[in-house]
Amino acid sequence: MRMDDNEYMRLALQLAEKGCGWTAPNPMVGAVIVKDGRIIGQGWHEKYGQPHAERNALAACTESPKGATMYVTLEPCCHHGKQPPCVDAILEAGIHRVVIGSADPNPLVCGKGVQILQTNGVKVTENALREECDQINQVFFHYIKTKRPFVVMKYAMTMDGKIATYTGASKWVTGEAARNHVHQQRNRYTAIMAGVGTVLADDPLLTCRIDGGKNPIRIICDSRLRTPPMAKVITTAEQVPTIIATCCSDREKQTVYEEAGCRILLTNEKNGHVDLEDLMEKLGQDGIDSILLEGGGTLHWAALESGIVQKVQAYIAPKIFGGKIAKTPVEGTGVPDPADGFLLRNSTITRLGEDFLIESEVRQHVHRHC
Repeated sequence: MRMDDNEYMRLALQLAEKGCGWTAPNPMVGAVIVKDGRIIGQGWHEKYGQPHAERNALAACTESPKGATMYVTLEPCCHHGKQPPCVDAILEAGIHRVVIGSADPNPLVCGKGVQILQTNGVKVTENALREECDQINQVFFHYIKTKRPFVVMKYAMTMDGKIATYTGASKWVTGEAARNHVHQQRNRYTAIMAGVGTVLADDPLLTCRIDGGKNPIRIICDSRLRTPPMAKVITTAEQVPTIIATCCSDREKQTVYEEAGCRILLTNEKNGHVDLEDLMEKLGQDGIDSILLEGGGTLHWAALESGIVQKVQAYIAPKIFGGKIAKTPVEGTGVPDPADGFLLRNSTITRLGEDFLIESEVRQHVHRHC
């Protein structure tokens, strides 16, 4: 039985996901080549700087792709970057039809890839499984449009909204399946960010602990440079790239961290703390396209208030800790009125062992910076 366009595109999406964690700041892309109802080639963008999905699929063909149909999750590129244009390879191969999932928002492509193919007699079908194809490249689309990182605010809490007990103990709120999922996210996103409060309280390593995974770049928001030189994030800075974001310009203090292998990133100051909008601007310029924010309640509130958060991941354990002074995921001042709350949309719920993961997009307030 022959598969239809959506089924082939679904296969291309599965291939695209194989590049997860390795393609940034490029998008994840998968491609499938079909001739006479048979799959003759498939590929994905495996790593930044390496051939794109289309060229990998063509190289894997078991017979001539002339007259075949190519299914690709993102509009083929038509400009020279780290790799030559994919439209050239498609035309040279004699592909008869191209089915595309997402349009590419990159101004260097943005419809031009489709136009070149059509001008050269290739039939083009657009928007196959568009929603799913857009979804896997949320990070790329956000970064290419704003030149700022896509920020995912993550926390684990009990059913009564506590991230620790009243004594400060937080290991472990959730079970093993949820904790494994967190490490998959650390592999997926380019950087991980925490505040000095988290470092002082937990002394975390902030690395990815899955086989074959990669460590995210660590970013510590430390306005006054209070991170202990013996903290794990400092003593391992030679092995894992570590950035200390601060507004403290004291060279003597900075040198301690630099000698340990950290990079000091000086930002503007806002309300006595690191200006998070300025920090995002600088990190974006450095090619950091995504951040998993694993801060405490203070940093989470500051991040929401400054409008830098695009997505929230709440891991919820079926437990109740209670305690008036037990910590919650978002602290700070809070909003004065229910109508002022940060609205979340497009929520999905995933069961992870006994725990639940709720993922939602942050609907940016109109008066806040988007």
